[in-house]
Amino acid sequence: MRILIAEDDFASRKLMQKFLSAYGECDVTIDGIEAVEAYIMALDMEKPYDLVCLDVMMPRVDGIKALKSIREFENIRGIEGSNRAKVIIVTALANVNYISDSFQTGLEAHLIKPIDLNELVATMEKLGLK
Repeated sequence: MRILIAEDDFASRKLMQKFLSAYGECDVTIDGIEAVEAYIMALDMEKPYDLVCLDVMMPRVDGIKALKSIREFENIRGIEGSNRAKVIIVTALANVNYISDSFQTGLEAHLIKPIDLNELVATMEKLGLK
């Protein structure tokens, strides 16, 4: 499995990378712009990501805008259904209403920080990734 982690917080990024490395190859970015660029590059190299984990609050471009860009790019390329990356939004925001509209954009799941690794595993299983 190929995994992209977009997280600006160093500790959260390292935790997710260390944990998810047991499930596949992980690439890491620190903001939404890098995440979208990495996603496009992976498609161009014919090595698409199976799972994308996006932090909501990141510099330059947040995770919600990155998700919209990724889904728009998939639509342009004709990538549909199970060929699309599974996306999990990670947030420290107490109010998840901010991300609720993202389910219409193609968000599969969200997790609240601090990340509960058991919940992450359960979410991956629910998405058919484990």
